[in-house]
Amino acid sequence: MMRKYGPEIAANLERAEASIQAAKDLVTGGYNDFAASRAYYAAFYAATAILLCEELEFSKHSGVIANIHREFVKTGRLDKRHGKDLNWLFELRGVGDYGATIHVTQQDAEKAIKGAEEFLRAMKDLIQEEDK
Repeated sequence: MMRKYGPEIAANLERAEASIQAAKDLVTGGYNDFAASRAYYAAFYAATAILLCEELEFSKHSGVIANIHREFVKTGRLDKRHGKDLNWLFELRGVGDYGATIHVTQQDAEKAIKGAEEFLRAMKDLIQEEDK
């Protein structure tokens, strides 16, 4: 099926994959704050991709997150745990990017990567379902 935002959807999914790989590289190097941030961005890009499938565009993170909940979690198209993971990743990214004296632990950074991978997989599954 030809999509209005086909190239943008593909680019966001590629960025999500690259962000997960970057997060893994960063956590291996001990850069847990930055790994958590990249993990969140992987989920953000994946969320942006699925919203573009619905021809919904948002310039703010809050818009993307709110609309994932409105369009997918509340309608039952997406498991609630993925919505919770997206919220948690966003909060953890705040610690990683802006926490002056608090830092992301290695355990949380690794959990963030796992959550982002699962979120991305769920978004890809939804996109494939929509393509059928």
